[in-house]
Amino acid sequence: MESNFVDYVKIMCRSGKGGRGSMHLRHVKYNPNGGPDGGDGGNGGSIILRGNHNYWTLLHLKYERHIFAEHGGNGGRDKCHGTNGKDIYIDVPCGTVVYDAETGKYVCDITYDGQEIVLLKGGRGGLGNFQFRSATNQAPRYAQPGEPMQEMTIILELKLLADVGLVGFPNAGKSTLLSALSNARPKIANYPFTTMEPSLGIVGYRDGKSFVMADIPGIIEGAAEGKGLGLRFLRHIERNSLLLFMVPGDTDDIKHEYEILLDELRRFNPDMLTKHRVLAITKCDLLDEELIEMLRETLPDDLPCVFISAVAQQGLDTLKDVLWAELNAESNKLAAVMAEDTLVHRDKDMTRFAEELADEGEDEDIEYIDDEDIEDVEDYDDFEYEEDVDED
Repeated sequence: MESNFVDYVKIMCRSGKGGRGSMHLRHVKYNPNGGPDGGDGGNGGSIILRGNHNYWTLLHLKYERHIFAEHGGNGGRDKCHGTNGKDIYIDVPCGTVVYDAETGKYVCDITYDGQEIVLLKGGRGGLGNFQFRSATNQAPRYAQPGEPMQEMTIILELKLLADVGLVGFPNAGKSTLLSALSNARPKIANYPFTTMEPSLGIVGYRDGKSFVMADIPGIIEGAAEGKGLGLRFLRHIERNSLLLFMVPGDTDDIKHEYEILLDELRRFNPDMLTKHRVLAITKCDLLDEELIEMLRETLPDDLPCVFISAVAQQGLDTLKDVLWAELNAESNKLAAVMAEDTLVHRDKDMTRFAEELADEGEDEDIEYIDDEDIEDVEDYDDFEYEEDVDED
């Protein structure tokens, strides 16, 4: 069954072109010298991105390969203004980042509900000959064409907004921990890559407080180069305020596995190393107290370490206390503010673009032509008009 979680789409967008102004001379029975009365053309519609907290995925845009705004209407006689093209609003979940599909350049970022960003502005309508009348030019026989439309093929990437991101190898107990701390019910099974899509859960804390935890598919060595599912989902932890590394207690070398995970994050995005980190040693119901004390001496000393067991409900309260303290640490808040611009303004690595398209089931090329594209946009030099005459 195809997943309903879609975090990557490619769309060709086009704003509307402005309508042309009218070149009309009013000439009626009782007013032979009526003068110019050509109206202005209407403005073309714009493409506008809008944040919507009711969406949590880009599924509604998966099959929207083309999004075109309306063209502006042409001006008419009697100073009639052309109709303005209708703006098109693209609702996206908060945390969506937009890139130019041709160059990989960062375009914009939607971070909160109701935020609106004009992606492509519609062309302005041309002025009619009524606007060019003067004492020395009382019957202008020219008008302006409308401004042309704008086109861009964009990539929309969703990066989950969560307080705590779970990082670990497959079957490290990430989904089990999320189900134990929240009402989320991710799939749990005893084989690698059980988690095929990110999951969010709200973890309750004392006095009605809570924080959001995100579970992503397991990371393996080489994930930053595209091995496993890492290349596709590593971006989801770029927005997390705190990273919770999870290593099973029965691992031969806990510190070595932690360093492998840390190295994959460094190779994917070095800025992620500025985030606060916590290490949780899972499946501790299989360990006795003596072995736990021995393991404490081998753990990294530059971050908090907690021994837990989600199945046996051991150490979960201590873990929540540590996570809450790290989330609200002043240094963590300052680091999040300083890293915000760096994270969201990173351009897309186009060397992996074709590989990402294949992973997401997207075609590298999008057909740009539709019926409306057959009409050419008039240039000023080739713009011709016929003089209209009103008959009473």
